[in-house]
Amino acid sequence: MKKLLLFTACLFALTLSAIAKKNKDTKVVIETEYGKIVMLLYANTPKNTANMVKLANEHYYDSTLFHRVIPNFVIQGGDPESKHAKPGQSLGNGDLKYRVPAEINDSNFHKYGALGVARDNTPDKSGSACQFYIVTGRKYAEDELDKISKSTKRTYTPAQREIYKTKGGTPHLDGNYTVFGEVIEGMDVVEKISNEPRDRADRPNKDIRMLSVRVVKKKKFFGLF
Repeated sequence: MKKLLLFTACLFALTLSAIAKKNKDTKVVIETEYGKIVMLLYANTPKNTANMVKLANEHYYDSTLFHRVIPNFVIQGGDPESKHAKPGQSLGNGDLKYRVPAEINDSNFHKYGALGVARDNTPDKSGSACQFYIVTGRKYAEDELDKISKSTKRTYTPAQREIYKTKGGTPHLDGNYTVFGEVIEGMDVVEKISNEPRDRADRPNKDIRMLSVRVVKKKKFFGLF
């Protein structure tokens, strides 16, 4: 009987471990007037992922603007000052009272749809507590990637090169900004936002709000989660 109980306990522990591995990444949904953007936050950037989850659960992002849009580059949002910004007001300098440590690695790169942490010229490359960007970028030729690789001293895998050549991105940002997720649904929405008419500061002429930003709840298992 003891052996049976021990076997059952081990099997249950292995099952839970498998579920944890399967659900190790987190999904977040941004609702906009154009539709929804579904993002997958990476498990290998735990500090930045946990920070966005925390802010989303606090409803921090609700009503913030995508205040910077540049076609074939990025859209950026999350500035707290954008919630009640007046028309033409300069945005992008607002932040919370802390920084998030950089979690830059060779696996995460600025491919089309990448989610990155905005930052200023911090020597340690730590990022904003709240501002983020989504990459649209453009496609790159092999020789262009060679030049960027030489300049940034970043070596790309064949798979990463293929993505930059066929889908696009912003490779010159690699190694300097933390990438902590990617869009898995709604890049058409991102493109619509990216192409909105904008002023000289790249702020859209019309306010494009994040109506809500929510963490997707994971499915329960045997009523334990």
